[in-house]
Formats: sequence, structure tokens, C-alpha cells
Amino acid sequence: MLAYVIGVTLFVAGLCVSLALHEAGHLLSARAFGMRVRRYFVGRGPTVFSFRRGGTEYGLKALPVGGFCEIAGMTTLDELTPDERPRAMWRYPAWKRTVVMASGAVTHVVLAMAILYGMAVSTGLPNLHPVAEPVVAATTCPATACPAADAGMLPGDRILAVGATPTPLWSDVLTAVQTASGPTPVTVQRGGATLTLTVDVARVTRDGAQVGMIGATASAPPAYLTHGPVDAVGATLAYTGDLFGRTLTQLIAFPQRLPAVVSAIGGAERSPDTPISMVGASRLGGEAAERGLWEVFLLLLASLNLFMAVFNLLPLLPLDGGHIMVVWFERIRDVLRRLRGLPAAGPIDFTRLYPITMALVLVGGAVMLLTITADVVNPIRLS
Repeated sequence: MLAYVIGVTLFVAGLCVSLALHEAGHLLSARAFGMRVRRYFVGRGPTVFSFRRGGTEYGLKALPVGGFCEIAGMTTLDELTPDERPRAMWRYPAWKRTVVMASGAVTHVVLAMAILYGMAVSTGLPNLHPVAEPVVAATTCPATACPAADAGMLPGDRILAVGATPTPLWSDVLTAVQTASGPTPVTVQRGGATLTLTVDVARVTRDGAQVGMIGATASAPPAYLTHGPVDAVGATLAYTGDLFGRTLTQLIAFPQRLPAVVSAIGGAERSPDTPISMVGASRLGGEAAERGLWEVFLLLLASLNLFMAVFNLLPLLPLDGGHIMVVWFERIRDVLRRLRGLPAAGPIDFTRLYPITMALVLVGGAVMLLTITADVVNPIRLS
């Protein structure tokens, strides 16, 4: 139980750090472009302490839940002081505002890749292409003969060749053995030595045809693969791409899976494919820590960071992607106006977008409450 509590605590701490770094991404990019950043705080609720530096107030809030970065002039609804007006965010070029709004999501991606790279050089990354290598797991006697065992083959031997046929994969071993008959030289690697064993390949009937058989089974392909510091870069990029694709698939299927969440709250069996909240993810992190599955713990944290990156870039207000959508709507609109000989129309009036924003906030809040309820009453558990 203690390990579970520690795991949940560590996972929640990891999420809080991720969210705080998300806001730090906005902070650093905004300051780099000269925008006026009023406040950057870690956490929410009452202020524990704060200090001012470079015109920005930095501080810590009592509740360790995310954080916020307040940039002057993020929308035209923002009231500005005279000294803030020249550095208001909405006055800057579209590409700079896009970089600032996207930097939070980029921070999540960088953090996810840092976690995955650390796994690649330590615990290993999940094997994306599990292929059985020609390593013997066991020698068995499916009939009366034990050709491999009789020839001295041992579990752990790597079969390099059957006869004159090289066998880099277990499928190559099967193909070569099935066409062989009688005493056949089999080259194996045992430790640092290379041996040639003479295996009396038996002929058995399978699916109405005679095929060769030696009575050896393959070792299961590794679930995780470790890499050197250089190779880990490519492995990290490959796994990040695979994870990104699965994240997009989950988001596309999100609306279709909500009814299953409702059913789970009612007592139906919870499918592992149903959406989960931060509460559910933290519970899974606790279970992984309790079982000592730290590679699963880290994968959950990396996956959640990548999910937050993609989710934040959805073109919906008040998400970062929604603000980026507004920026480029203004940009395209003004280009079209110039082509017609008209002046730029200026920043969009956010009061007109307020009803849409509030509607999306209410929908998002309802979905969050739904998933949290399901994660409390009928949580997904590690298999």
C-alpha cells in the first residue's frame, strides 16, 4: 500500500512539473520576443510566496496543480496600462504569437522525448517490431525423437545456420529445417564459441505434408530494447512517432468511447480503451510503482505529456490551439482585405467568441467530471 501511495504521489508530482513547464514554455518564448509577461506562478490557489524580477512577478501557489503565465494583451479584452500597450501580445506578428502559444505544447513533446530517451538507455523502450531471433528457448520431444537435444543443443544457443543456409531469424530456421532430412550440420553460437552440431532431422507429417523437425522452440522476442547513447536518439524519435500516431487515433475515437465511460459508471466492465482522467492515470502510475514496473510508470508519464501536447493544439478556445486559430484567421483575413485594397481590420473582438468559449468550457468540464467519476468508481487497472 505504501508503494502505491508513493507511486501516485510521484506521478501527480510529475504531472504538476509537466504543467508548470508548459507555462514556462510560454514565459520563455514571450520574454524572448519582448512581450510583457505580468506573472508566472507554479500551482493554484493562495500565494505562498512571490518576488519580482525584470517586470515579471514569479511565485508559488498553495495547491500544486499546474500553474499559469499571464501575458499582457493576450486578447483585446485585456486591460492594459500605458507601459504595457507597446508590448501587448496582440501587437506582435502572427508567427511570433504562434510560437508563444505553441511553446507550451512543444515543451510537453520535449519532456516526453527526454523521458523516452532516458528509458532507451536504461530500462529500454518497448519493442515496436518484435521478431523472434534464432535463439533456442527449449528442446522438446513432440514425438519419440529429440533431434536437437540428442545433438547436444541447449537452451540459449543461437542458431546461425542450418546446413549451408544462414538463419538470421527464427522463421529462417523453420524454413531451413522443414526442407532438411537426416543428419544435417547446424551451426550455433554458445557464449563466445561457435559450434557445429550434427542434428538428425526427423520427418513428420504436418497438414498432409512431410516436413523436417528438430524439436526446438524459439525464445520470445524481447518486450523492451535498450540502446546506446547514439542509437537511442533514433529509437526515441521512432517511438515518439508511433506514440504520436496512437495519440491521434485515441483523440479521433474519443467521442465514440464516451458512452462506454457512462456504462462503466453504471457498473459495466470498463474497457481499457475508454478515456481516463488525470485521476485514472495517477492510479495506474501508483499500480505500476507498487509492482515495480517503473518502465510502465515512465511510459504513462511520457504518453500523458504527448497527449497534453496534441490536445492543447486542438483548434478550440480556450486551448492554445484555439488562440493560434484566431491568430491565423486574423492574418488570412487581413491578407484578403489587402488584396481588395482594404486596410487591415485589426484584432478580432473576443466578446463575440465568448459564448462559444464558455460552451466549450462547459462541455470540457462535463467530460472531465465524467471521466473522473469513472476512474473513481470503476477504474482501469494494469493487467
